[in-house]
Amino acid sequence: MRDTLLIVLFAFLGAAAAGLLGLGALWLLRRRSLTASVAVVAAVAVGAMLAGTLAVAQAMFLSAHDLSVVTTVVAMAAVVSLATALLLGRWVVARSRELALAARSFGDGGDFAAPASPGTAELAEVSRELAATSAKLARSRERERALESSRRELVAWISHDLRTPLAGLRAMAEALEDGVAADPDRYLRRIRTEVERLNGMVGDLFELSRIHAGALALSPSRMSVYDLVGDALAGADPLAREHGVRLVGDRIEAVPVEVDGKEMSRVLGNLLVNAIRRTPADGTVAVAAERSADGVVLSVTDACGGIPEEELPRVFDTGWRGTDARTPPAGAGLGLAIVRGIVEAHRGRAEVRNVVGGCRFEVTLPVVGV
Repeated sequence: MRDTLLIVLFAFLGAAAAGLLGLGALWLLRRRSLTASVAVVAAVAVGAMLAGTLAVAQAMFLSAHDLSVVTTVVAMAAVVSLATALLLGRWVVARSRELALAARSFGDGGDFAAPASPGTAELAEVSRELAATSAKLARSRERERALESSRRELVAWISHDLRTPLAGLRAMAEALEDGVAADPDRYLRRIRTEVERLNGMVGDLFELSRIHAGALALSPSRMSVYDLVGDALAGADPLAREHGVRLVGDRIEAVPVEVDGKEMSRVLGNLLVNAIRRTPADGTVAVAAERSADGVVLSVTDACGGIPEEELPRVFDTGWRGTDARTPPAGAGLGLAIVRGIVEAHRGRAEVRNVVGGCRFEVTLPVVGV
């Protein structure tokens, strides 16, 4: 028993000495290639075995021949271990370099293509994560390009829409100043109308900027959809009469919702104004509100003739104003973008789809308990 304990002690001391030397070497080589670190680990394993063996051999007073045999066997094991470690390290480093080159491609705006050569399980996991990140970056770049295109279109349309009323205001102001206006009161009424239109455009831009900046402060309260839709219909009735459009609100359930009444009134108002302006005279705009499996669905259906299928995904984009096939709008293409922003701030969603003779805008809001 005593001899066994001595063997264990001497073996541990020799292996510990080799381990400490290996830790020092790993610390010095911590910023070097993985090949060097793997070689050090293999050398520590063989060195620990050799040191322990030599310590036990010396303590047991082995003959010179026996000690030489043991040393030779351990030395051969060391050579094979180091060679294997170097090959493994070079293989892992090569796979890592291939992965780094592949990762560099999507960093420069391309798509990530995983290396064809097989790697370790860890490198394969990193490759999968890089592929997922590349897909996310591609989607982000696509959204950024779409947003930039929308911003450019918006600036162009806003500039055009501002230039026309400003030119008219300038001409009418000069006519009044020179005293050549045949009917000054009519000019003043026209100036007031144009100023109100410009004020509405500026208000829409301000609202949209708050939505994009995440600064839209909501003050939700519990109310009935019936009252919300009723107020919106009453507010849109004069415009509908002016355009000869019938407003219908027969299917409206008294479902409770928790929303910001002012902002949701703006949502319904924008949808109704948009529907009325795009519906021909003697047409009908139908409003409905009902409970569904997803929540409370508010819908506005017009008789615009439909939207081309390829343009449906862009309807709620900033600056979208449709094609020439539809009735030219009076706004700057901000109303539907504001609708989506306000609805999403209420944790809802806004959608549009074509129906027979027109299109149907739907706003889905979370339902609250009774």
